[in-house]
Amino acid sequence: MGEQSSTKFPQDVLDQWAGLGMDLPALFSAGHLGERMGLEIVEAAPERVVGTLPVEGNTQPYGLLHGGASAVLAETLGSVGAMLHGGPTRIAVGVDLNCTHHRGLRSGLVTGVATPVHRGRSTATYEIVISDEQDRRVCTARLTCLLREADPNGTAG
Repeated sequence: MGEQSSTKFPQDVLDQWAGLGMDLPALFSAGHLGERMGLEIVEAAPERVVGTLPVEGNTQPYGLLHGGASAVLAETLGSVGAMLHGGPTRIAVGVDLNCTHHRGLRSGLVTGVATPVHRGRSTATYEIVISDEQDRRVCTARLTCLLREADPNGTAG
């Protein structure tokens, strides 16, 4: 997702994942989909994940920001938060995503901020607020992830 080296992780997250040989910005990203969409993770911690997405290139036929693009941003941010909450021994699997779209946009950059609603042992739920450059709410989303034990290969056990 663009220049991922600019992702800010708090020191406790860096310490927790240190020595595992993992590329944190790559692990906590939207992968190839996010790369194609221009999604960037700006800040990542279990308590708050911030990311941006350009409207250009992510529109539907009417020229408005595609609701699916907002959903990709929301699910990415919430999943990153859930993964950070779960720690290196767990993976987060999205089980429910709900998005309410409040306004259409034709240009600019949207910013999503994910904050936890619930962080438990087996599930994590995040609210994601997506806003435009004038700080007007574009979309409100909620993502619930199941936290599964990871096998040594990093997949769901």
